[in-house]
Amino acid sequence: MSKVKELAKMIDHSILHPTLTDDDLRRECEVAKKYDVASVCVKPYAVKMAAELLKGSDVLVGCVIGFPAGNSSVKVKVFEAEKACEDGAVEIDMVINIGKALQGDWEYIRNEIKSVTDVCHKHKAIVKVIFETDYVTREDDIVKLCRICTETGADYVKTSSGFGFVKQPNGDYNYAGATIPVLQLMKRSVGPLVRVKAAGGVRTLDQLIAVQEAGCSRSGATATAGILEDAMKRFGDA
Repeated sequence: MSKVKELAKMIDHSILHPTLTDDDLRRECEVAKKYDVASVCVKPYAVKMAAELLKGSDVLVGCVIGFPAGNSSVKVKVFEAEKACEDGAVEIDMVINIGKALQGDWEYIRNEIKSVTDVCHKHKAIVKVIFETDYVTREDDIVKLCRICTETGADYVKTSSGFGFVKQPNGDYNYAGATIPVLQLMKRSVGPLVRVKAAGGVRTLDQLIAVQEAGCSRSGATATAGILEDAMKRFGDA
């Protein structure tokens, strides 16, 4: 596999901003097909349309669940995941209940992840568990989440939703997203069958290569075209 193809197949092309319309979805699915990325990651209502737009391509359809804040009840997350699978999603990115993680209610978190994972696996879909590491910042908590994901059979651990904005001292809101130290910690802390996805802040070719070197198999991206155009310039057919 060429380096460009290898990098393209790391990318989950994110089509998640609240303002995006059906026309935007059509355009971004064309981008995903053009560059032959791993998947698109879309909002739940858009799954059916994305599956139709991508039919016949090698680009998979993914869907976010409990997005972006993770506050839905377990039953609602399970229902939302099942509906997405029935509509054509084969990859599910779920946000954990962040407050429950911060208070150390690990039994709740374990039940939540296992419940969503079980229903997705029933539909032959894979599960990526979003920790929101701009909020869940303690290393011990990240390690605990990695262990729970390993024990419950989740397929991926993932840093961020891309919408986990933190209020800064100047009053602005921003987020760090996927940082190399956190990705390396996650990679060290999961079992051999669990992969790592970077999300949030991967906007350049060098950043994509950096998260790959940190052990990631996938990365969310909106700047897909720019990243892969740069990859073609740098690597050509290498």
